[in-house]
Amino acid sequence: MKHVMMATAGAVLLTTTLITQAADNQICPVMEKEGWQCLFDGKTLEGWTVKSGFATYKVEDGAIVGTTAEGSGNTFLTSNRTFKDFEIIFDVKLDNNELNSGIQTRSKLKGDKYGGRVYGPQCEIMLSPGHSGFIYAEATGKGWASEGPKKKGGSRHEFVKNGEWNSYRIIEKGPHIQTWINGNKVEDFMYPKDLHEMNPEGFFGLQVHGIKKGSGPWSARWKNIYIKEIK
Repeated sequence: MKHVMMATAGAVLLTTTLITQAADNQICPVMEKEGWQCLFDGKTLEGWTVKSGFATYKVEDGAIVGTTAEGSGNTFLTSNRTFKDFEIIFDVKLDNNELNSGIQTRSKLKGDKYGGRVYGPQCEIMLSPGHSGFIYAEATGKGWASEGPKKKGGSRHEFVKNGEWNSYRIIEKGPHIQTWINGNKVEDFMYPKDLHEMNPEGFFGLQVHGIKKGSGPWSARWKNIYIKEIK
């Protein structure tokens, strides 16, 4: 799969476009030179751990597949490594129209049920039209951190291609968070100070949303998870 990455000037403005021909879940020489690392090897879940619920995760056709479980709350496949300031790109696909998902960044755990409850900033993943790419403060009691979704209908967009793979890009440096979907900029804001102080560094988490009894099973897929740390 062809990956498109944008370089930034001062980590703020998009400038040049770098197109690499790396195979899925692999780092090509150009990416390696730029400091990119691969968080998913395309074959195993090595380096990842399930937390907060009992939805299931497996590797299928070079992708992580997360599938809902009746009665489970939100479940997350969390990275064993933590990160502070970074740029991350990944591809995601929702198999079912009923499921929404997200990716946790700089997240932490509280309590001990199912390995602990994941909390922290979450970049929304949902079908179009919707609020994909905006930031939700998962399990903090604050709800949406982004202002857009709080405005009735004001932030809904159609950048996500339903039923297809979609490319996400997130840059977080200090409290400054920027997001793109398929090259379209969605969010550019300062994460609230009190929330950032709770989560200045943490792990990533691939979310499978909790579902009601008698519904599902539904699945979400992720692949080509690449990160570059910002020093």
